[in-house]
Amino acid sequence: MPTVPPILARILEKPRADGEQLLESALSAFLDFGIKRTSMGEIARRAGISPATLYRRFESKNDLVEAVGVREAQRFVAAIEERAARITGGSGVDELVEIFASFTTLLARNELLQRLLRTEPELILPRLTVDGGPVLEVGRIYLAEKLRGLQESDTALDFDPDLVAEVLARLAQSLMLTPEGRIPLRDESAAREFARRTLLPMVGVRSS
Repeated sequence: MPTVPPILARILEKPRADGEQLLESALSAFLDFGIKRTSMGEIARRAGISPATLYRRFESKNDLVEAVGVREAQRFVAAIEERAARITGGSGVDELVEIFASFTTLLARNELLQRLLRTEPELILPRLTVDGGPVLEVGRIYLAEKLRGLQESDTALDFDPDLVAEVLARLAQSLMLTPEGRIPLRDESAAREFARRTLLPMVGVRSS
């Protein structure tokens, strides 16, 4: 098993209840104004605390931005896990299809990510492109572990989980940056159908 990057370990932790309102206040401000135009004073005002109290929790705005990003990623992972868990009586292939559909549609619907791509591309694009290695690695490792779990329960899934995980992560990255095209992103049923007809054969999995 590969070493889990510290950021992925944080993402896979259960979200903590303490500070939830503070992070919600920061997220709402980021959605309204963007990250660059949001001041720590505005976040403190929305959270109903003093700026001094906010700075005791987070030494800098960058620390707060990272905490919001981790919490958003935790929600993203939890949503994927919940959707995959709904598959009862199906095969590992069914779960693989659901993971792909969830991964792509949830990315396409993430409000903060879509806002940043639209209004502050100079802030977010480097982290997803030329400096996107760590983000890609986190996605690949998470997906590879999910795929290994599916293989343990379904021996028909005969593929290299690390390679397939990288294909899925890179495809998700591309779709996130350039959503226009023939691959469905917002229609979950269409995303599942695409996965069965196109994605599974591409990675050597035969759909049931």
